[in-house]
Amino acid sequence: MPHQKKTFRKESITVPFMVKQLRTAVGVEVEEVNDVDPSQHKVIESNLHRPGLALAGYVELFTYQRVQILGNTENQFLRDLPAEKQREAFGHLVQFPMPCIFLTDSNRLGDDLVAMATEAEIPVYRTAVPSTQFMALLRDFLYDQFAPQQTLHGSLVDVYGIGLMLTGKSGIGKSEVALDLVERGHRLVADDVVIVTKKEEQVLMGSGTDLVQHFMEIRGLGLLDVRAMFGIRAIRFQKRVEVIVRMELWDSDEEYTRLGMVDSHETVLGVKLPVVKVPITPGKNITVICEVIAMTHLLRHYGYDPAEVFSERLAQRIREKGSRVPSRGTEYFEHDYE
Repeated sequence: MPHQKKTFRKESITVPFMVKQLRTAVGVEVEEVNDVDPSQHKVIESNLHRPGLALAGYVELFTYQRVQILGNTENQFLRDLPAEKQREAFGHLVQFPMPCIFLTDSNRLGDDLVAMATEAEIPVYRTAVPSTQFMALLRDFLYDQFAPQQTLHGSLVDVYGIGLMLTGKSGIGKSEVALDLVERGHRLVADDVVIVTKKEEQVLMGSGTDLVQHFMEIRGLGLLDVRAMFGIRAIRFQKRVEVIVRMELWDSDEEYTRLGMVDSHETVLGVKLPVVKVPITPGKNITVICEVIAMTHLLRHYGYDPAEVFSERLAQRIREKGSRVPSRGTEYFEHDYE
């Protein structure tokens, strides 16, 4: 079982950080509408809110602590009101200390309403992205920011597109196996400390820490910079964690699976992951075994399970009550010998 070091989630992010990430990471153009210092404004949850009822005057259940989205409906409602009624309706919102307001689909507020938001020290932003699309993008970003995270001890490597989490006791050779996999053309995500984030109901994403990133510690060699040594092709900054490979010293009293690859599972952040126990013995090529684990997982994902196929063959032979003497795998040896 991977050593679980710490489980945590962010309590809040600042509005400037959110806006910066929307621009740089998500790729959404965002424009400041008013001159307000947003550095002290914090977002504390991933849910968004469209304050239609609040504009109409019902604020009993107004979730003002959420990011507020004013789309076509809300802006049209305000535009259809006389100037005094506009200020009254907008006043229902700005009386609360909300994080910020986003105007979507290039909507604009009147100067007097912008002045009201500025006086209340509420930052207002505008984007050309339609409400539904913008809310999906922002919600996905906020879900990621407030997702539960956990630190695991091990090495995460992308092998044939499958995220293998190599775990085991300290000194058993996880980093050495990861380095060998990189040398064979696979990609390192993180070594020693892996931060796992629950992105969706059954999806775990892994990455390294901002300090270590793609450095590796190899006993007897010291620190290696995998990116500098092998190039950009040898690394990934994130990868879904799909299989746990548990490396352990050979124990003659332990029973290891002989037929199916996966005989146990482990739950990390509520997500059940298959576990493959790999006993370490002298001369065993763990790197090749890891590659086979990844390829077998791919086969299982696309509907082919070697253990099930073999079991069906065995059951068929038992049903046929054939000879106990095994027959050749081919009926005729062609002239292909040397």
